[in-house]
Amino acid sequence: MSNKSTLILGLTGSIGMGKTTTAQMFADEGCPVFDADKAVHSLYAKGGKAVDLIRAVFPDAVKDGSIDRSVLGQYMRDDPLNLKVLESFIHPWVGALRQEFLEAAIKNNAEIVVFDVPLLFETGGDQYVDYTLVVSAPESIQRQRVMARPGMNEDLFKQLLSRQMPDVEKRKRADFILSTAQDLSETRKQVQALLKKLRTQLVKA
Repeated sequence: MSNKSTLILGLTGSIGMGKTTTAQMFADEGCPVFDADKAVHSLYAKGGKAVDLIRAVFPDAVKDGSIDRSVLGQYMRDDPLNLKVLESFIHPWVGALRQEFLEAAIKNNAEIVVFDVPLLFETGGDQYVDYTLVVSAPESIQRQRVMARPGMNEDLFKQLLSRQMPDVEKRKRADFILSTAQDLSETRKQVQALLKKLRTQLVKA
């Protein structure tokens, strides 16, 4: 949870639901956004904490001093145990980066901080936020968006979905739900309306 003057919103959503676009809209509205995926990228980059450990286990996943995510991803898909082992040290490191980000935001008097975390519920990250927001869209729109991505195929799509909590379950757990089924202007209106509501909560606190 946050301190009394800073509210933490946990933003999540399944693949292809428009979470990244929505996170950018919160940033456009002045909210500091912690991007968990970018944090992982920093750990995988040259000089990152994860490089030496991953090199020891999957030597060919390290190229030019950084992690080749496509090679590493294949190992994760080949054996689910590999993923559990990887997450056992990646998640605590990401958690430390998230805490550093939050402390900096609080020092800068941020009213609302957004944690953009794809596996927010799956990793128990929802316990560290004040409210949760799930970005959602109909399954047909989700499929259309994901299958249009380079290198995507039906099997990979199914594997990615299998690692995530079903959208219907996420929506049941969410404090707020934002639909990305319509155009971007409508999504932005929903973001602005939610921020207005959350700022009202801050005033009451």
